[in-house]
Amino acid sequence: MKKHLFKVVLSMAFGALLLACDDKEKDDVTPVEDTEYKFIRVMVNDEVSKELVLVDPVKLTAEKFEAQFAKSTLYGTQGGRFGAILNGANNFVQLFDTGFEGHGDHVDVKGTPKFGALTGDGNKPTHFKSKGDEIITFNDGDGTLSIAKEADFHTAGKKMTLINAGNVAHHGAMTKFDNGTYAITEKDGSAAGTLPERVKIIDVSGKTLFASTIQTKGIHGNATNGSVSLFGSSSGILAVEPTGNQQLIAHPADFGEAWFGSILEAKGAGKFLGYTAAKGVYIIDVAAKSVTPVLASTDIMQAKVDYAGNNVVILLHSGELRIYDLKTNTLKISGAVTGATAKDETQKPQLEATSRYIYITQPKTGELLVVNAANLSKINKVKVSATPYRLAILGFESSEGH
Repeated sequence: MKKHLFKVVLSMAFGALLLACDDKEKDDVTPVEDTEYKFIRVMVNDEVSKELVLVDPVKLTAEKFEAQFAKSTLYGTQGGRFGAILNGANNFVQLFDTGFEGHGDHVDVKGTPKFGALTGDGNKPTHFKSKGDEIITFNDGDGTLSIAKEADFHTAGKKMTLINAGNVAHHGAMTKFDNGTYAITEKDGSAAGTLPERVKIIDVSGKTLFASTIQTKGIHGNATNGSVSLFGSSSGILAVEPTGNQQLIAHPADFGEAWFGSILEAKGAGKFLGYTAAKGVYIIDVAAKSVTPVLASTDIMQAKVDYAGNNVVILLHSGELRIYDLKTNTLKISGAVTGATAKDETQKPQLEATSRYIYITQPKTGELLVVNAANLSKINKVKVSATPYRLAILGFESSEGH
């Protein structure tokens, strides 16, 4: 009888232990969030009006503001807090503040969303980059750079600082290295048109530190990881280092006259991408000097690296969306999210993405599509403006407040 009672008690204790362990495992499992991060915002502007909209993708609400000009290009800063609004036609740059201040493990709210006080008045600001707490524009009208620090974004009357590198006017670009120097395009006149042919290294005063060593037949599109900068070129992919070393990486043999007019950095995956509508999206390996296809297609309408730089999101003219994991170069998910768009359409849908959601403008309906990245059939719509033009992701992939 005692043995039997002991066995019963032991069995009950063991069962309770298993149940406790099972409950603990359930407690330890982190639930998959079905909403966007709390501190992400989507900034959308209009092609015709001055309307600027800040979308909260969790609440699916749109807060409206009035920018200085319509039909501007929009960018997010590397720091996450601010957005930049460039209007080359009117020689104007202005900043927008989300009010979110990132602190690594959490985000503080510093006031309400509003425009910054600092402005830029460079000659046709066209190309934008952000590095650390600095923003940079390349001014096509005279080949200069304009820079500003985040600490000055709310200083009344403050203007972006001009850097004259001795350039002539051209449709150029620049990057900033981790050591504080800049790689900037220059035009020597050897190729017809406004595209530059060379890249040189300058300091913050505009002084040339390392002259160009490679002449190309035309440059467009660029990106950097801080230690090497890549420039799209019809002669090959131009890789430039802060030491002044330069080399060309050849395009795939079947490219013919095609070349990458867009270069993207995927920070999370530690890779570079090249995109051309004539061939598709490819991974560029600088060390191996190799170019590998992610999606070889002539039907790509938009290709963007997501906010963290882990995936590339590709929207086809057919309306199909594809998400590729750049660490493994594999397709994660695909599905139809919009109707088809004609290749000759004047204003096409624009695309940006976080790790959780895809955002696509609808110029004909005035809406922003909010697409669940884990289930492409889950789509919400937010009315933004009559003719949405561009969009940018701002804020932080975090839901942790102070």
